[in-house]
Amino acid sequence: MDYLLVYVINKYNKPLMPCKSSKARKLLKQGKAKVIKRTPFTIQLLYGSSGYKQEINLGVDAGTKHIGLSATTKEKVLFEADMQLRIDIVNLLTTRKQNRRLRRNRKIRYRKARFLNRKKKKGWLAPSIQHKVDSHVKIINFTYKILPVSKIIIELASFDIQKIKNQDISGKEYQQGEQLDFWNVREYVLFRDNHTCQHCKGKSKDKILQVHHKESRKTGGNSPDNLITVCKTCHENHHNNKITFNFKRNSTFRDASHMNIMRWFIYDKVKDYYPQVKLTYGYITKTIRINNNLEKSHIIDARCISGNSLAKEDIIYLMKQVRKNNRRLHKSKILKGGIRKNNKSVRYVKDYQLFDKVLYNKQECFIFGRRISGQFDLRKLNGTIINRSVNYKKLKLLECGNSMLIERNC
Repeated sequence: MDYLLVYVINKYNKPLMPCKSSKARKLLKQGKAKVIKRTPFTIQLLYGSSGYKQEINLGVDAGTKHIGLSATTKEKVLFEADMQLRIDIVNLLTTRKQNRRLRRNRKIRYRKARFLNRKKKKGWLAPSIQHKVDSHVKIINFTYKILPVSKIIIELASFDIQKIKNQDISGKEYQQGEQLDFWNVREYVLFRDNHTCQHCKGKSKDKILQVHHKESRKTGGNSPDNLITVCKTCHENHHNNKITFNFKRNSTFRDASHMNIMRWFIYDKVKDYYPQVKLTYGYITKTIRINNNLEKSHIIDARCISGNSLAKEDIIYLMKQVRKNNRRLHKSKILKGGIRKNNKSVRYVKDYQLFDKVLYNKQECFIFGRRISGQFDLRKLNGTIINRSVNYKKLKLLECGNSMLIERNC
């Protein structure tokens, strides 16, 4: 495939301009280069090179679930990727916190909870948000290792949640917010629902009112849009599986809030590594995309951010962040007899581990599940299931698994 770009690194580990696959094939046959990475395909020169370089702009479409990345020159796209971030961190840490609390309260020898020695450093972020900030820096560093980037342009969106909820809000109401004069969230929710059970509308004649979570507290939190007023009778019947609530949560503003928090942390951290970083705004990206009749996507937005929206694209890469470890503290399933299952398999099964890239029936895919017997669950990063149960003898290892998976989206 001569259209495939091959990324080139000189003998001193500095990136050069990419070349065509035909030229890379000649260098490898002549013994003037060696392969150092399979995806994206990267070679390292074994001899000195003058290192001719062009001006390359790197556009970054920052986000909370996906990151769009596009490295372009005026005429051509050199590297484009859509990176999917982890969204399971909040759930895992909440489960861990729950298990630790239960362990402290059980009648076993264990240290007491200590609160006075817990001090947060300046600039501390919640782990779920810190992961997203670090992922932006990580993918930018990844690009700098394979391309001689000249300039970085990042789009950092800012969301006005008050205006999103109510476009007509202004003045005093804008500054005070909807929970003004209420002692806590529970009191506000009861007032909002007119002190009436939202399931039976008072038919149960139970005067005791409680607040119910529409989504699990682990993932939904205690924000007012995730809470609703129900009477004690209906609440107990629901948790005893006698009735079912059909409450649906309205659109959440979690992603918008996260973006407001992390946008300057991303910019400051990237600037520490690369001083040539610049900022742009969403309305500029939208105008460029509409004027050039381009579709809406993270990668297209990143290309517009780079300043070369009409550059010819080559191949898009899909990237995904995954867990490194499978810890027992993150599990809360209890077996018969009150025993919590260890549920931690050996690292290697038949010389394969989770997230290894393998070749099966001439298809490149990843191991997303395994059994001790040697049967593996194979999938692509976009969620396509290749095979739920494949014997290890039919697989060929291509790349060892790590926390950042990458594949070509041909």
